[in-house]
Amino acid sequence: MKRTLSVVSVFLLLMFAGMPTFAQQADPADVESIDAIMKAYYEVVSGPAGESGDYERDKTLHHPDAWIAIAGEDDDGNAFVNRMTLEGFYGDNAPRSEPFWEYEVEREVLRHGNMAHVWSRYASSREPNGEPYTTGINTITLWHDGSRWWVMGWMFDTSEE
Repeated sequence: MKRTLSVVSVFLLLMFAGMPTFAQQADPADVESIDAIMKAYYEVVSGPAGESGDYERDKTLHHPDAWIAIAGEDDDGNAFVNRMTLEGFYGDNAPRSEPFWEYEVEREVLRHGNMAHVWSRYASSREPNGEPYTTGINTITLWHDGSRWWVMGWMFDTSEE
């Protein structure tokens, strides 16, 4: 028996073919609140030597169109910013040569409707909540789609003020 697509079926296929596909399903506990997504945000990059960052989990936190920017100063004191995708940030995601834990030490949130902006000061150490060897700040834009929070973009700078 020969099957044909109806006009409605073709319309629906074309309509949904142009829509963005979202990242794989997030653990609801990671995206149910600003506190939850911020906790997951730091967990995915932290861990012992010999392990890689949790890129698969991190993809579930980030909107598919999310951006990342790294700001700083070069050796001559000139400001720079490098913008990339989450995939670009992880690169080959090689295992860490040293333990790395990043944790939040202070947070300021400005929220309006379904969007929030988070200033999150962090420390980096060689053990969970250990003595920091560096500190910095993340500026994170979050969006709530009606059922969960998404990271839309973030930027960090380790330069001292």
